[in-house]
Amino acid sequence: FFGLEANNATLVSGETYGFNLIYSGNFIAQAEVDEWDRTRVMLGIHPKYFGWELSENDVFDTPEAMMSYSQEGLSGLSRENAQFVEEHIISPKWKGQPRPIVLNSWEAMYFDFDENKLLDLARQSKELGMECFVVDDGWFGHRDNDRSSLGDWFVDPKKFPSGIKNFANKIEEMGLQLGIWFEPEMISPDSKLYEQHPDWAVMHEGSRCSIGRGQYVLDFSNPEIIDNIYQQMKAIIEETHLKYIKWDMNRNITEAFSQYLKREGKSQTEFFHRYILGLYDLYERLTHDFPDVLIEGCAGGGGRYDLGILYYSPQIWVSDDSDAIERLKIQFGTSLAYPMSSLSNHVSAIPNHQIDRITSLDMRYNVAMFGALGYELDLNQLSEEEKEIIKKQVKDYKKYRTLIMNGTFHLLMSPFEKDKNEVSWAIVSQDQSEALVGFYRVLAVANSKPSEYLKLPFLKDHDLYEIDGEVILSGETIKNIGIIQPYQFNGANHGTAKLKGDFQSHVFYIKKV
Repeated sequence: FFGLEANNATLVSGETYGFNLIYSGNFIAQAEVDEWDRTRVMLGIHPKYFGWELSENDVFDTPEAMMSYSQEGLSGLSRENAQFVEEHIISPKWKGQPRPIVLNSWEAMYFDFDENKLLDLARQSKELGMECFVVDDGWFGHRDNDRSSLGDWFVDPKKFPSGIKNFANKIEEMGLQLGIWFEPEMISPDSKLYEQHPDWAVMHEGSRCSIGRGQYVLDFSNPEIIDNIYQQMKAIIEETHLKYIKWDMNRNITEAFSQYLKREGKSQTEFFHRYILGLYDLYERLTHDFPDVLIEGCAGGGGRYDLGILYYSPQIWVSDDSDAIERLKIQFGTSLAYPMSSLSNHVSAIPNHQIDRITSLDMRYNVAMFGALGYELDLNQLSEEEKEIIKKQVKDYKKYRTLIMNGTFHLLMSPFEKDKNEVSWAIVSQDQSEALVGFYRVLAVANSKPSEYLKLPFLKDHDLYEIDGEVILSGETIKNIGIIQPYQFNGANHGTAKLKGDFQSHVFYIKKV
């Protein structure tokens, strides 16, 4: 997924232009184009580990590549890419559909849970207005840590003594959807599956093999493995009337060798491509047989963010790093290539479990709300005041969800500029009648200016707009002068300051009068 960004450039044959080259949302290089029909950019499967044997009359279908161009800078490139993904990649089943607000059990309990603990957490999430309860890692085999049981997708009777069906019924009676975590592509050395089929793991025969995160990778080039994993997942989905899957992949492939391909007399150079074809096959079976199950992709975070997966998995867990300040760059960068509807973001616990930073609930929500919203923290540890804040956040998000899922995203202030302390982005409705503008300041600034303005280039000049239910300005004024940034504390303005200390944020709601 590549994009070309050029500011105010009109391509003319015979001229040379400089472009930024964007790959999967990350700036990687600059390219020069001397004619529109002759570019110095090569795309395709890397030849180093790839080979494919073609017999007479055989056909090999290469993966498709996409290039995009915008004359409106990175923000324009972001909109081009988002529109393409929404229109041509994401399944029509999920296009523009509201995504459920989830509570995920991971950072709340990790592996330390049982049925009663989960039900209590689910009840509290329902009281706060959430819509889907996701049981993350630890529900299967004898999975009490991340070193066992992958491949054994049957319920741990110690944690669910009355069975997963009974648990699922109780979740449904609460008026919640049920979600469950899977890592289908992995296998643990202590699993029953590995005991029965050690040759199903990706590794060289008879030689030393690496183990990562206590697990191996399953050989998805082997159709028999796809059948096995599908049948295991199907049984759980049917028994629980599942509505949501979090699909994780926490280990990269090393010592790539398929005993299946060896037995079939095929070259090992076909392994990686056949692996992905097997992965698509599993997705295809699941989405065909269970079209109402929403699948959220994940691979150590956003490692699975690609156009092939997005057809089957219309939203992706953007990153395992859920810190709000880190997420400013993470979500800004991801939005260069992908639409807001595909970004899965959670309000997580503090101190943050990845970097130990403390940020306010407001800051965490104001970042996470730009995408598919979820929460991932122990509600038992919150005060009543904090629970009321979350209840209001959930209520507000439901009010804005259609705009967030279907609006046009604009990048306003980049966190990647040198010494940049402020970040801003916005999402505006297709008819430009309403918008949400996120404004974030990482560190407080002493002796700040009395008034600073934020220009919004996407409103209609002659329409009037209400900002946060207070000030009314014309679209022309907002475009050329801007809206006033929230006053930050400067040592003397106790009565008017809206933002204080480090990690400041505010979301403006702008509505046409």
